[in-house]
Amino acid sequence: MKQSIITAFLSKTQDRFSEYQKPTGLKERLEIVQKIDGVTGVEIVFPYETEEADSTKKLMQDMGLEFAAVNANIKKETKWVPGALSRPKENLRTDAVQMIKDAKDYAIAVGAPLVTCCPLSDGYDNLFQVDYQKGWKYMIDAFAEAADYKPEMPLFVEYKINETRVNCFLDSCAKTIVFLKEVQNAATGITIDFGHALLAKENPAEILALCEQSNIDYYLHTNDNDWQFDWDLIGGSRNFLHTVEFFFYAKEFGYDKYFTADASPRIFDMLGFFREHAEMNKAIWNIVENLDRDKYRRLMHEEKHMDLMQLVRKEIYRL
Repeated sequence: MKQSIITAFLSKTQDRFSEYQKPTGLKERLEIVQKIDGVTGVEIVFPYETEEADSTKKLMQDMGLEFAAVNANIKKETKWVPGALSRPKENLRTDAVQMIKDAKDYAIAVGAPLVTCCPLSDGYDNLFQVDYQKGWKYMIDAFAEAADYKPEMPLFVEYKINETRVNCFLDSCAKTIVFLKEVQNAATGITIDFGHALLAKENPAEILALCEQSNIDYYLHTNDNDWQFDWDLIGGSRNFLHTVEFFFYAKEFGYDKYFTADASPRIFDMLGFFREHAEMNKAIWNIVENLDRDKYRRLMHEEKHMDLMQLVRKEIYRL
């Protein structure tokens, strides 16, 4: 199990009401990562956290860290607050696509394995606000152009049911699969955020299977919430069995990318928060590694449901 952290959460964050933690530079953030056992990588946000590619690559090498991904942020700029890839104005879409292309160039330069983006501002708040058909087509065409650019660098897209829009266009795994089928580029995939799946009332383990069956690649973000809001809590702290099953299928399907912490310490001690997140993930992963997965799947096939519940009770909950 390879674990990483999104570096944005290793600095000051804010919501509508408060600011949390103190601001840090890239080097300080990486020094925090070095102090967390079991975490060897980072997902860095482009272009707001990145420094010059050569110096950043050397800094990462000197610290013994790897890139899990480069995150192209196409929602921060004022011009993209109402949307980026789906906007009627072509110049806004073009600029967003260029941002993703630049992120791909940066990822290649620093040796990152993939680029991911999360078009959260693309969607709508009011009914009769946007032309759904045209917005969907604009997004497909824009993402396809970005994906076609230097296809040796895979491009992943992250979905979320809402925030910053009341309705995000890419609001579920199934719709995102449809989206990528329309994009028609094999060098693409879905960034599956555990908490975003819960918000969409999805079963995180099931959507891994859905991607596998649909031949869609995926990259995983770990966290937890209460199914009501994207709290980005420590993984497994609220939905333990869902996390076990999520890791079960990740292991079963041979997932070999990073498990990246998309989690926010907010009021908590930052170092302690991410240490506990990493330790929780490792502990749950160890549970999964000790399960006879063939036996579990055989019992599923045989529909021996209470035998499975007995295994869950004894081997997972250990009751």
